[in-house]
Amino acid sequence: MELSQKIAIARGDEPADFLLTNLQLINVHTGEIYPTEIAIAGSRIVGVGKGYAAKKLLDLGGRYVAPGFIDAHVHIESSLCTPPEFAKAVLRRGVTTVITDPHEIANVLGLEGIRFMLNAAKYNPLSMFVMASSCVPATHMETSGAALEAEDLEGLLNNKWVLGLAEMMNYPGVVFADSQVLQKIEMFEQKVLDGHCPGLTGKHLNAYRVAGIRSDHECTTVEEAREKLRAGMVIFIREATNARNLETLLPVVTPENSRRICFCTDDRQPADLLDQGSIDYMVRVAIQHGVSPIDAIRMATLNTAEYFRLQHSGAVAPGYFADLVVFSDLKAPAAEMVFRSGELVVEHGELVATFMNSLVTMRSSINVQWDSVNLEIPAQNGARIRVIGSVEGQLVTDHRIDDAKVSNGLAVADVERDILKMVVIERHTANGHVGKGFIHGIGLKRGAIAGTVAHDHHNLVAIGADDVSMMHAARVVAGMDGGLAAVDGEKVLASLPLPIAGLMSDKPVREVRDAMENLLRAAADLGSTMHDPFMAMSFMALEVIPNLKLTDMGLIDVEKFAPVGLFV
Repeated sequence: MELSQKIAIARGDEPADFLLTNLQLINVHTGEIYPTEIAIAGSRIVGVGKGYAAKKLLDLGGRYVAPGFIDAHVHIESSLCTPPEFAKAVLRRGVTTVITDPHEIANVLGLEGIRFMLNAAKYNPLSMFVMASSCVPATHMETSGAALEAEDLEGLLNNKWVLGLAEMMNYPGVVFADSQVLQKIEMFEQKVLDGHCPGLTGKHLNAYRVAGIRSDHECTTVEEAREKLRAGMVIFIREATNARNLETLLPVVTPENSRRICFCTDDRQPADLLDQGSIDYMVRVAIQHGVSPIDAIRMATLNTAEYFRLQHSGAVAPGYFADLVVFSDLKAPAAEMVFRSGELVVEHGELVATFMNSLVTMRSSINVQWDSVNLEIPAQNGARIRVIGSVEGQLVTDHRIDDAKVSNGLAVADVERDILKMVVIERHTANGHVGKGFIHGIGLKRGAIAGTVAHDHHNLVAIGADDVSMMHAARVVAGMDGGLAAVDGEKVLASLPLPIAGLMSDKPVREVRDAMENLLRAAADLGSTMHDPFMAMSFMALEVIPNLKLTDMGLIDVEKFAPVGLFV
């Protein structure tokens, strides 16, 4: 539609396409709620107020209208689904825009993976913006399937769907001015620079901020979030499947600082998206914990839009995109109708939009040198070992020192103390690397779980009570061209193929959810009491979040940012 025609409609000289009537508008600009009408032409809101004519009237029965919700930071790959299937899950929840970092698939397939995500999102009723993946690989202490240097990212600078540089996880590289890290930052300095700096404080935090990085989504305590707010950062409060920080961090929110806070889901699996929700869930929880409804909705809309410089998103006002969510209960907003760019995409809580699956065939991403895979760990004198201590609902881990259980000269799993063996098998270049260690807190009493979802390098990871089960689980996963599996000995209890880069299924989101439910039941039958041990396992290999992690190169002390030996 020509601009002159939109202006004419806004003047009232021509009829709008849609007129929404009998509604209560949540105005995130002024903090007011009041009755009005909304005129829509094409993809934009052209008028807010009474007296507009339209080709079609829609009476909302007195319900509330808010801007569509925006997810400030999400890895779509963690939904185990393609962008169109992810969209089906979140649109029903009132999420109309997501800011995604495709560094999961980028670590496997490089720019080919990023292009895949952009193409798969085309022509679908969810606005998906991309932040250029800054850390591929995350560090030098892992083997990934690709490496993206500054010159590789340069081609993304002028893409209208690319808003800036994604989470800079290599915070030591920033603090100590690594030239390659600074080259990427300087290339994107006129765009948005996202952060990732768990536990960073004091002068090191100041150094990180001086580089121009403006946000962080890794806060786990109110004190950490407050210090970063005081340093001028925007805080993305996160509620992921395995990093549940929302209720812990809500006390940091005040009327004075709420405009500096956004909501994000980061990594959320299908069951949580479909059953619990996305950003809408965070809004409801925030309201339940005493945040005013307008502040909660503003943190899910306008704050995020303004941070990412999306000047026509995040509010209901003339000139803005007609991204709207309609609901009845102000204290517990649940989407009943959703508009995206003026199109009704959800009605009566159900999808009415058209989706396009324009998938292309992806090459196999599994390339393991199996002759080099030996899971045995010969015991050393003293037999005290470093053990990863997983923490339910968190990405950070403890760095434990425990006595090893030794059998026939080998250090082995000890299910009585919940100390399981963990291995990371390189699956990109067949270099034969196998990182070996032990982990506490997963809870398996027998068998093993394995998968090719292992942030951020996404090598093949397995955790188990015995080597036979672990090796079989790893082989099963590789035989599916990537995926997740739970086994007991050589019996497969449940599996989920993820043939797209070993990260995503080509099946509908509800089928993926059902397969994940089978995997979780199998893990529970093996003894795990975790909400999602597969998601937990996937982060035990991420060496940019404290304290102790395992990659294909061995154990990493994240505090020292250096490899450490298994035996003490």
